Amino acid sequence: MKSITATKPLEEIVDSLGKARKVALFGCGTCPAMMGTGGLEQVLEMRSNLEGKGFQVIHDEVIPVACEMLPYEAKEELVKRARAAEAALVLSCSLGVRQVCSYLESIPVLPALNTLFIGVEEEGGTFVEECRQCGDCVLARTGGICPVTRCAKSLFNGPCGGSVQGKCEVDPSIPCGWQMIYDRMKALGRLDMLMEIEPVKDWSVSWHGGPRTIKLPE
Repeated sequence: MKSITATKPLEEIVDSLGKARKVALFGCGTCPAMMGTGGLEQVLEMRSNLEGKGFQVIHDEVIPVACEMLPYEAKEELVKRARAAEAALVLSCSLGVRQVCSYLESIPVLPALNTLFIGVEEEGGTFVEECRQCGDCVLARTGGICPVTRCAKSLFNGPCGGSVQGKCEVDPSIPCGWQMIYDRMKALGRLDMLMEIEPVKDWSVSWHGGPRTIKLPE
C-alpha cells in the first residue's frame, strides 16, 4: 500500500509560506519518491521554483521514510540543519508533515503535497485507491473487494442499476465495483452472502468526529 500524493500549485505553496523567506525543504524517499512528487528530483525542482520567487532555501534533503520517527541522533541533526529556517516545506504525505512538525516545533511546517488516498499499483505507473481506512471493514462480506472505494457511490447492498456491461455509470472507464464483487463472490461460491442486507454503516468509527486513538495491550 502506498500513500498517493499530488503536488500543490506553486501559488498555494507560496501563499502558505507567508512572510517566511528562509525555507528548509524535506522530501520522502518512499511513497512520494515512487510517485514522482517528493523524491530528490522534485525537491531540487521545488528549490529552483522557490528561489525563482525570491525565497532562500537554506537546506534541502530527502528523509528516507518521512512518516516514521527518526532516531534521536538523526532528529537532532535535522533540527540543527534547519535551525536558520523560518519555515519548513515537506514533500510527503500528511503523516510525514506531522512527523517533521514534531521535530521543528518553533517554525511553521507546511505541506507541499496533497494526500489523495491509500492505493496500490495495479499496473506500471497506475495507482488505484483500495482503502479509506474507514474503521468498519466489510471485506469478509464482499469477497475482499471494498464497496466504499470500488463503488463510485459507496453502495453497501448491491449495484445502483446504472452500470453498462460491467462499467460504472459515473465513469465508464472504470469497472463497476459491484460487478467485481458479484463475479468474485460467484467464483467463491458465496453469492448467498450478498442476499443478506448490510446494516447502515457505523461512520462513528471512521474519520468523522476527530482524531482516532488506539492503545496497544501491554
